Amino acid sequence: MKEILDDLDRWRAQGKRVAIARVIDVDGSGPRLPGAAMAVSEDSEVAGSVSGGCVEGAVVTEGLEAISSGDRTVVTFGYSDDDAFAVGLTCGGTIHLYVEPLDWWTLYDEVRRLQLDNTPFALATVIKGPNTGAKLLVRHDETVEPVGSLGDPDLDRVVALDARFGLAAGTTAVRHYGEHGDSCGSTVSVFIESFVPPPRMLIFGAVDFTAALARVAKVLGYHVTVCDARPVFATRKRFPMADAVVAEWPHRLLQEVGPTLGPRDAVCVLTHDAKFDVPAIVTALGTDVGYLGAMGSRRTHADRVRRLKEEGVDDAAIARVLAPIGLDLGARTPEETAVSICAEIIAARAGRTGAVGPLRDGHGPIHA
Repeated sequence: MKEILDDLDRWRAQGKRVAIARVIDVDGSGPRLPGAAMAVSEDSEVAGSVSGGCVEGAVVTEGLEAISSGDRTVVTFGYSDDDAFAVGLTCGGTIHLYVEPLDWWTLYDEVRRLQLDNTPFALATVIKGPNTGAKLLVRHDETVEPVGSLGDPDLDRVVALDARFGLAAGTTAVRHYGEHGDSCGSTVSVFIESFVPPPRMLIFGAVDFTAALARVAKVLGYHVTVCDARPVFATRKRFPMADAVVAEWPHRLLQEVGPTLGPRDAVCVLTHDAKFDVPAIVTALGTDVGYLGAMGSRRTHADRVRRLKEEGVDDAAIARVLAPIGLDLGARTPEETAVSICAEIIAARAGRTGAVGPLRDGHGPIHA
């Protein structure tokens, strides 16, 4: 949604009617994940994408129909192999879209403000059942009352609770309820979309590999912080691609930001110097960070493990440290090493760390 805000604002200022299509679910392989959005103006201008080009033409048609009729619908596009010109996904998967006229939602201004402020929130939309199209905006902070309504106070209460759980994990999904929020019902389908700030990557050590890793991490959407205790090395000139460059001891920065780290975030210790990396790793192990990797040879890591044990770190905690850092891709250059590190982060997040290999040699669906 965030990537189409400028176009939505422009169309709104021009008084144009607009429809929005959002990916609500994907079966099998899909080019874009739930939450991907595409907007269509009444004169067929397009912003955003829901499939990387496979079905966008058909979605324009659906959007114009929604603008004309005012209807809100769920449409599905799957694989088409009989006709090269038929609408379908070449990847073999199926995507489900919710298409609705924007009507400049009463919540639009609040959605826009929260997104531009990078404030976490969830937007719940009824996509099937009574009050289709109704919306509820939920903040992670329980002291902030939800805005809007799905048409039933009990449904609002249950969905708000589920939305906060989804925000904590950064997940977006369709959930099903009874008319009054019963968990065993299926009368009402609600698309709960989480809007969360980008995941964070903290890179400790202002070395050659750091610049390459910061560049690759930015491509993957991370908010990147580079930290080194040596001010002469930790400079914006050396790391212009980073969102923040901090001259501080790594463990001190972690003491400050550690409580806010979660499963989506990553800590990469590239110092391979005991006086820097041991305090940093000990402090990082006290957080909920999802990925913790450390650079160095096997001999360096064996010495690191000994030093960590001297600091009172047990075997279970040491097992959280992925070292030597990165997947075994045969990487040698800083850029190749950065790719191997980011590949390991992706595999760890998907639960594939112990089963990584060529897709050609695997079985079953590509996307878990």
